[in-house]
Amino acid sequence: MPLLPAALISSMLYFQMVIMAGTVMLAYYFEYTDTFTVNVQGFFCHDSAYRKPYPGPEDSSAVPPVLLYSLAAGVPVLVIIVGETAVFCLQLATRDFENQEKTILTGDCCYINPLVRRTVRFLGIYAFGLFATDIFVNAGQVVTGNLAPHFLALCKPNYTALGCQQYTQFISGEEACTGNPDLIMRARKTFPSKEAALSVYAAMYLTMYITNTIKAKGTRLAKPVLCLGLMCLAFLTGLNRVAEYRNHWSDVIAGFLVGISIAVFLVVCVVNNFKGRQPENGHLHRDNVARMPMTNIPRVESPLEKSTRARSWASIRFLTTPQEIQPQTSPWPQEQMPSLCLHVEIDAATV
Repeated sequence: MPLLPAALISSMLYFQMVIMAGTVMLAYYFEYTDTFTVNVQGFFCHDSAYRKPYPGPEDSSAVPPVLLYSLAAGVPVLVIIVGETAVFCLQLATRDFENQEKTILTGDCCYINPLVRRTVRFLGIYAFGLFATDIFVNAGQVVTGNLAPHFLALCKPNYTALGCQQYTQFISGEEACTGNPDLIMRARKTFPSKEAALSVYAAMYLTMYITNTIKAKGTRLAKPVLCLGLMCLAFLTGLNRVAEYRNHWSDVIAGFLVGISIAVFLVVCVVNNFKGRQPENGHLHRDNVARMPMTNIPRVESPLEKSTRARSWASIRFLTTPQEIQPQTSPWPQEQMPSLCLHVEIDAATV
């Protein structure tokens, strides 16, 4: 059971809470305040790309914001809580303690259960990514100021006063519009699509969670069906935005790319594909092997060395007396021959 200082745990938790609070505050300023000024983009007279009819307020959409935000916030929380509880109970039932994360002891009184730790970790990362996706989308909308397909229906420009005699005349400036300023400002914030980004982020995060966490038998077909169903819902959300003339194709595709990129980055680089932390024994064993001197590591003899040594010993056995290896014209005295035989045996043994 790893023992961590209470001060270290408190400082880490405080630091993460500060980051999370800053992310939420930045998303709030982007969403509900006028702190960041939207870029005013011009248009051509009678531009057909912005002459689509006004589809009505967002609440009248087939996928209203309340439904989308509720599903994006509620479904992943429910799935992760149920999934982590099922995995934890299955590990206890099968006594699979090797793959189970250890209980962390902080200080002298606080025990962090692996079920609670994994659930809070995965849900916290998901919430952070949700707000980060909203920030990326709002930043893109503020910087680009891309116009919605129904922009001219809300702008209601006075073409006579603007002197629009031909379609190639470019109109710029906020004074060109005579419609509702709030609706016009919303029509200038479409790239990338927020609904497409949030829906595909939630679907991708849940898809990767289900794929990497659920390992039970009999789910070989159930997992792809569930994951593809989630991705299909996100794809249909983007199609609905285009069909209702609320976003362009480029807005939806950019939103998909933002949501998928953030989800993949968080899953792969932050939560390590939802895998548990590796036991400390494995790290200690590898560290000891890496630090072990080469002289202490046992040497494994190859079959070639064994065969060579056997042949060498077989040839030496024929040398039974010093006279058999002594040349006829040997310059050495007779008493030095045993030492010569000893050197031959040592050299052959080391081959």
